[in-house]
Amino acid sequence: MKKVITGGLVLAAGLFAASAQAQPVRPTIVLVHGAFADSSSWNGVITLLERDGYTVIAAPNPLRGVRADADVVADVVKSVPGPVVLVGHSYGGSVISEAAEGAGNVKALVYVSAFAPDTGETALGLTGKFPGSTLGTALAPPVKLTAGGNDLYILQARFHDQFAADVPAPAARQMAAGQRPVAEAALAEEATMPAWKHLPSWFIYGDGDRNIPPAAMGFMAERAKSRQTVVVKGASHVVMVSHAPAVAGLIERAAAAR
Repeated sequence: MKKVITGGLVLAAGLFAASAQAQPVRPTIVLVHGAFADSSSWNGVITLLERDGYTVIAAPNPLRGVRADADVVADVVKSVPGPVVLVGHSYGGSVISEAAEGAGNVKALVYVSAFAPDTGETALGLTGKFPGSTLGTALAPPVKLTAGGNDLYILQARFHDQFAADVPAPAARQMAAGQRPVAEAALAEEATMPAWKHLPSWFIYGDGDRNIPPAAMGFMAERAKSRQTVVVKGASHVVMVSHAPAVAGLIERAAAAR
């Protein structure tokens, strides 16, 4: 009897080990914020992803230049031991497109109200490709930098309507006060390595976006052969703040896809 029990335990242990090996490794989600925002813009999405068992990293984005910012994000991605789903908001989409190139552990890209530029394209150029953006008239006078160039901010009085129209006013005021400036040169820097050309991509954006024209984002999603494109009715540029469940859900579908 003892031998039968022992054998059964060995068999059960073997089956458990085989089952564990068959389970795919759950990817780490690396989130990259965009211009005029910071990593706190992902807080609602982070809460939902962590609740569902995902490890999440909100990577720093210096907002200084596409290539330089992509190098910072790429270093974070390289530090992750397993697969990664790389998610970018707004200008952060330009950054993840570059950062994913050559990173063998990136399995998917998710663009959240984001740019997905082709080689030679810029954020400014894509914004102006279709009508609908009112960002230019909402910008504060540029802040001149000692080292040269300009930093751009959105006027605090215009921030709610321009950037976060579907976010409660008190929260939008806090976002306006804490906004991170983007270097003007970053928005005019040409893309060189569009990783969406060989990595599966997902897109989500709002049809009420006043920063990037929704038509531009639809164009980029179609060009990238998006696995799934979600258009959130009435959502502003910060769809991850106002509709965190929809954004988290799309990220999880990208993470689970094969």
